[in-house]
Amino acid sequence: MATLQRRLVDFAAARRWQPFHTPKNLTSALMVEAAELGEIFQWLTPEQSARVMDDPDTAHRVRDETADVLSYLLQLCEVLGIDVLEALQAKIDRNERRFPVPDDSSPSGQAS
Repeated sequence: MATLQRRLVDFAAARRWQPFHTPKNLTSALMVEAAELGEIFQWLTPEQSARVMDDPDTAHRVRDETADVLSYLLQLCEVLGIDVLEALQAKIDRNERRFPVPDDSSPSGQAS
């Protein structure tokens, strides 16, 4: 992850883009790219969305938009000094405490 972040920093630096890579701008770009990814799936049925990678052209678009989302997220984390893997680990830990494994004896599979 650190290697990818370094490549992104170097890429932007070589093009003198750092002044534009503010948290606000990176967040906006991240949202746009996430929307472009969502647009691919917008009108698909659940079944069609599960098979989206079967079509080479659509799969290419999904991979590109996913990469764009991750790219802007990693750049945002770099600018803000967030260790994304540490943040994710902490979030999973909190979610495990917030949403314990359901008691199998309850009819819905949810803890009461």
